[in-house]
Amino acid sequence: MNSQAQRASIEIQNVWKIFGDRETEALAAIKNQGLEKAEVLERFGCVVGVADASFSVDQGEIFCVMGLSGSGKSTLVRHINRLLEPSAGKILIEGEDVMDMGPAALRDLRNRGVAMVFQNFGLMPHRTVRDNVAMPLEIRGTGKGKRWEEADRVLEMVNLTGWEDKYAHELSGGMQQRVGLARAIASDPSILLMDEPFSALDPLIRRQLQDQFMELASELHKTTIFITHDLDEAIRIGDRIAIMKDGRIVQTGTPEDIVMNPADDYVSDFVAGISKLGLVYAHSIMIPIEQHVRERGPIPDGAPRAPHNADLNHLIDLSVERDGPIVITTDAGAEVGVVDRVDLMRAIQGSRGGEE
Repeated sequence: MNSQAQRASIEIQNVWKIFGDRETEALAAIKNQGLEKAEVLERFGCVVGVADASFSVDQGEIFCVMGLSGSGKSTLVRHINRLLEPSAGKILIEGEDVMDMGPAALRDLRNRGVAMVFQNFGLMPHRTVRDNVAMPLEIRGTGKGKRWEEADRVLEMVNLTGWEDKYAHELSGGMQQRVGLARAIASDPSILLMDEPFSALDPLIRRQLQDQFMELASELHKTTIFITHDLDEAIRIGDRIAIMKDGRIVQTGTPEDIVMNPADDYVSDFVAGISKLGLVYAHSIMIPIEQHVRERGPIPDGAPRAPHNADLNHLIDLSVERDGPIVITTDAGAEVGVVDRVDLMRAIQGSRGGEE
């Protein structure tokens, strides 16, 4: 997606959140004196929740924010629909500053523009599955027949047909979370905020729900901010990832950027155990054809071809099947580079091809 050709769906600009009675003093001291989080707590009795966070999310993008417990990720996402008020900064949705919204506009944003899926499901125990899903439409004043029809439609999307008249206590945790996702979808928002929605589930159910969410995301094209403490989940789901530490965003990039080029030791520790085989692509490790010929010799006739977006798994398979270099091509078929076994080994070890 060409982010320069359109306005970002969400823009977070220099957002700060300081918790405590002396937040104004604390923020001024942070900016003027460069205080760290521990010093702010000691001097002002305030906690830095979010520190000067900035990023933008394109329409239809899945943007993952990840970090350990206490990093500020859940605090940050709650500013987008103003469940929390920032101490400073701007929050723009489709170019409109959320901080300028009055009560009526803010209610409309939460009911129509932005939907949130929580870790703890948030289902009403006295309502059936259908009524839970239809609740946002009921708040809008939609008639019973229409809202039930829409609820049944989205329940089918999350594979819960037949469970419409059950109650939350009759469902497994994974099923309850699918109800929460269906409720968010039923309101047809332009933006989904997902705060660690799968983290309370066991690994198998979690993986299944990730798969289902990715299928729905591909179909619905909702702009999504997805909060997680699990880098494997962020890499699997996100188009881009922001990593947070102590309230600050320390690196933002594609999964490939994060894994191949960690910004500091903190990020390096996160990615140390991540397999690169499905995350690194030919275009990032190839060398120009002229350089290959000059440094490593001519390319044999009949050398295998691979597209520029082939991952390491595919390139390794080609290398096993055929000796010699692999010619990398554009979508139009033009030859733009070469990958050989030296480049593959460097990529597997975590270095880019062509670098010493």
